[in-house]
Amino acid sequence: MGRNRIRHTWNLRTETPRTESARNSIQRSSIQRSRIGRSRIDTGSPTFARYATWSRAVRLLNDFRFEQTDPARFYGAIAIDTAQMVADWHGARMDDAVVLDVGGGPGYFADAFELLGAHYISVEPDPAEMHAGGLDHRGGVRGSGQHLPFADDSMDVTFSSNVVEHTSAPWAMADEMVRVTRPGGTVIISYTLWWGPFGGHEMGLTHYAGGHRAARWYTRRHGHPPKNLYGTSLFPVTAAQGLAWADSAASRAELVGAFPRYLPRRLWWIMRVPGLREVLGTNLVLVLRKR
Repeated sequence: MGRNRIRHTWNLRTETPRTESARNSIQRSSIQRSRIGRSRIDTGSPTFARYATWSRAVRLLNDFRFEQTDPARFYGAIAIDTAQMVADWHGARMDDAVVLDVGGGPGYFADAFELLGAHYISVEPDPAEMHAGGLDHRGGVRGSGQHLPFADDSMDVTFSSNVVEHTSAPWAMADEMVRVTRPGGTVIISYTLWWGPFGGHEMGLTHYAGGHRAARWYTRRHGHPPKNLYGTSLFPVTAAQGLAWADSAASRAELVGAFPRYLPRRLWWIMRVPGLREVLGTNLVLVLRKR
């Protein structure tokens, strides 16, 4: 896989995604009980399962304190952990693998993936967010996650980290991620669960009183609205919705793992318990293999 492969990934798509039908499908299936077997809910990559320890959980949850005040520190730590997670679940060697980061922001993850030998590409719709970190945008593309500007079957790995909760059409974006991934490639979607303690982001636990009310309280306290504004750049997304989407996508991609990202392996059973997983799971990771 050489430069010709890299150039191919930049080809513009030739079809329009069926976002409306996809959205309707997810809305219907999200109110039904997911048919995904329990073995898929907590199946883990053997390597990553050993890596998911208590000390890692404490370290990552502690780093959340710096998301707003020191984003370079926060995202630097998350980048290393994300690259490890993606590499372990992808299974194949990352040398020369084409990796697409959907909603990559300033490109904090670029160095971590390039250290693994991968060709990293980031797509981000917000130009302000792209330049927020003051980083070089090597491989950075401005574009929408719901209309990815890449050809079908062009990526070895497509992932998004903590992006789903910031888009109004998350499962249309997930469908696009599957579309651009090659058969046998890996799709990884990780997102913050609304009913978990971090669902409100910088608004803290006040989101349990309602998203709009939490935003008003934050604005009154700080003199400005939160960066993650409910209904505009922050949306309530649940584990049930993600599992329902994975179920609806089964003909195109096989779900090979679903687990709470920041919890140790011994607590992954939480994702098998509806209700409990929404509160204690904090962040759901869906891992799919493109058919």
